[in-house]
Amino acid sequence: MKNITKLVIITALTVFTANTALMAQPTATPVAKPPVQEQAAAYPQVNALDMVAAPSRYLNKTVTVKGKFDKFSTLGLDYAPAMRSSEDYITFLIQRPDITDHNIPLSEMKVFLKRAEAEKHIDLNAGDEIEFTGRVFSNALGDVWMDAEKFTVLTQKSKDEKASEQAPATK
Repeated sequence: MKNITKLVIITALTVFTANTALMAQPTATPVAKPPVQEQAAAYPQVNALDMVAAPSRYLNKTVTVKGKFDKFSTLGLDYAPAMRSSEDYITFLIQRPDITDHNIPLSEMKVFLKRAEAEKHIDLNAGDEIEFTGRVFSNALGDVWMDAEKFTVLTQKSKDEKASEQAPATK
């Protein structure tokens, strides 16, 4: 019986010692992970004239283009080979960058913008500087057909500038 008592006491001391040692160790606290920051993908900025000169080179690529806004249009909408519905989209055109003395739209580049986004920019005028990022989804008819995923107005004419352009010239 003495041996059993000694065995129980030794076992109890061993368990007590082991638990005490574990409690003395610092507990590992979970390290908070830094918040994941979504980086905006940087897409190459390309020249609009380069795109219309070789639309197949840009097919299925996402690019960024800067230009001068020309107008909203219905050009290319509901065209079956490169279908974008006129109910959901509107086309916008930029001005040809190689013509500076008057406004000519770059009609070889059909850029589609969702109507909801276009309505936010209804006050744009010809000559306002814009930047857009999008994916070239077709080269039908040898033209660039592009969905604009991001649309940014860089500079916009002031109300005074707009009024002076619309006022008849007086002598």
